[in-house]
Amino acid sequence: MCFPYDARPPITPIAGAAIDTEDLTLESKDGTKFAAFVARAENPSGAGMVILPDVRGLYPFYEELAMRFAEEGINAVAFDYFGRTAGVAKRDENFDFWPEVKQTKADKIVEDVRACLDYLKSPAGGSCTSLFTVGFCFGGSNSWLQAADHDDLSGAIGFYGRPGPSFVDNTPGPIDRAKEMKAPVLALMGGADQGIPPEDVSALEQALKDAGVQHDVLTYEGAPHSFFDRHYEEHAEASADAWRRCLDFVRSNKK
Repeated sequence: MCFPYDARPPITPIAGAAIDTEDLTLESKDGTKFAAFVARAENPSGAGMVILPDVRGLYPFYEELAMRFAEEGINAVAFDYFGRTAGVAKRDENFDFWPEVKQTKADKIVEDVRACLDYLKSPAGGSCTSLFTVGFCFGGSNSWLQAADHDDLSGAIGFYGRPGPSFVDNTPGPIDRAKEMKAPVLALMGGADQGIPPEDVSALEQALKDAGVQHDVLTYEGAPHSFFDRHYEEHAEASADAWRRCLDFVRSNKK
């Protein structure tokens, strides 16, 4: 598992920042309706962010993260993976997500991300002109993969994603698909992550280098999987640096 249900982003809200938020139901290419949450900036920068959650799907951590992006002028949509199998209703901490995770398919995640990107490009989403993805754990890997599947993506950010094949359906992972990637990649990893060995992180970095993909792969020494959580006070410095790098990545790659 990635974050516990009561996890929250380790980012202090910006006092006085004005945003508006809304629960959404978006529709994927195959007609599936899925839940999403949008936060819009009062003074948008033109950047839009699609947030790919961990294995729990859409829950409060990601809604709050969308708001923190919007405070920085980045319109953000966090979406749920499980519209095809679990519907669009909000869920509590007792939601049994593993059966739903096992039914997810990489190509359907791509279609759902496409619907989110198109929403951000629309007037309702803020007519965003530079589009990014960010994901965590399961979403981290899938965020990087979007750089191979969407020609209009300006960059893909992943926190502690698996560099290798998907643990769900064994489809090719970021290492195998690096040569297909068309957008810059930012990878933010935990040095004490028990599930992702250092050699896998090195292999990802080498694959991106060999493919000529603009990239930055950072490992925070001593940080565990899911360190980006306000409950991990001992890793506040790593979290603050990771957040700063996310914002710098957007600013540097915005069109």
